[in-house]
Amino acid sequence: MIQLLETITDTDLEVLASIWLKSNLEAHVFIDQNYWLENYQTVKETLPTAELYAYYHNDKIVGFLGLIDTYVAGIFVLSDYRSLGIGGQLVAKIKAKHSKLTLSVYQKNERAVQFYLKQDFKILQEQKEPETNEMEFLMEWTAKAPELTRE
Repeated sequence: MIQLLETITDTDLEVLASIWLKSNLEAHVFIDQNYWLENYQTVKETLPTAELYAYYHNDKIVGFLGLIDTYVAGIFVLSDYRSLGIGGQLVAKIKAKHSKLTLSVYQKNERAVQFYLKQDFKILQEQKEPETNEMEFLMEWTAKAPELTRE
């Protein structure tokens, strides 16, 4: 079940921040883990400013998507729940509310790049992420215009 978190409890914030940290450490082995550890507190403080969609399994948050306006700040799913379609469901939820979405993804995170391509995101440009010096793709998804039918 996916739920927009209208209000975030301290417990929810702890869970979300923990999922964020674990997911980044696992998915980005090419970045020094200290980068994620040093940014943990800042992310924890800014999470409540994003539009957060949580995925629940047995009343427990196992993944979430953060959205800032139309920018997908990230999709984070606990390792035991990956490849079960949770990320796709989270993306579908926000696609239903927006006609255009953008995001950045590290090029070396090939699994994520393939996921976003499968979700119909297109690569707009390559850029260097200044904090990590890693190359990333700026990607965009645009809703298809409804086809006109003749009567």
